Amino acid sequence: MIRPAVVADAAAIGEVHVRSWQAAYAGLIPADFLARLSASSRAAGWARRIGDGSGQVLVVEDDGVIAGFAAFGPSQLFALYVLPEFWGRGLGRALHDRVVAEMSGDSAVLWVLATNERAKAFYVRQGWVDDDARQTETIDDGRVTLEEMRYRRRLP
Repeated sequence: MIRPAVVADAAAIGEVHVRSWQAAYAGLIPADFLARLSASSRAAGWARRIGDGSGQVLVVEDDGVIAGFAAFGPSQLFALYVLPEFWGRGLGRALHDRVVAEMSGDSAVLWVLATNERAKAFYVRQGWVDDDARQTETIDDGRVTLEEMRYRRRLP
């Protein structure tokens, strides 16, 4: 089941966010940074975002468990994460398809970690194309540098 997130979902979304980062980015982002990620801190940020309506957030549930979430605007996918134990079950694809159906305009963009081959392959399978835009982002008070690639796709 895919539905709009409510503030009460923030703790589960924070957990999905942290656990999926720790699994997906192992070996790509420093282990000490991943170990310090806080689900409660992420949850607080998601509660604010959901509460103030800054962008849309959807959750996907499997047997009553929030297994993943996506955050997006009219023409940008900001985040799409699924708990590792649910990878390969089609929940990410279903969530992605719902997000794309709710976006507006002619095309949409997303940014992906340049070294995240799994995510890049997922997005290519969903019709996204690398548009050659690149950006460097720093997190963790400048201690972690992320090289990102932009992908673009036409909207239905």
